[in-house]
Amino acid sequence: MQELGTGYYAFGTIACILVIIGMWGVFKKAGQKGWYAIIPFLNVYILCKVALKENVVLFTILSIIVSPVLIYVYIKLARSFGKGTGYGVLTFFLPFILLPALAFSGASYGEAQ
Repeated sequence: MQELGTGYYAFGTIACILVIIGMWGVFKKAGQKGWYAIIPFLNVYILCKVALKENVVLFTILSIIVSPVLIYVYIKLARSFGKGTGYGVLTFFLPFILLPALAFSGASYGEAQ
């Protein structure tokens, strides 16, 4: 059996770091503590809290179990920063690019479309 090269591990590590940096920035823009992004499960709870503002516990549990629910959470997150549905869907597939972009863009929290 052939092992994966170190490039895959490096990409995965860099992608995880970029997601954490992006979540940290998004949480800070939304008035939450940025370090919540580094704690597993708490980061999903805060993401749901920022994006949905209601039914947070239910959506946190569901988004950990069911991926389409997380797509919905990302769509709501994108809309709460003034972005469209497409941005939210793409964030599900490319969080290591679009979360940092959202965190460091000029968009501010509460610019619902």
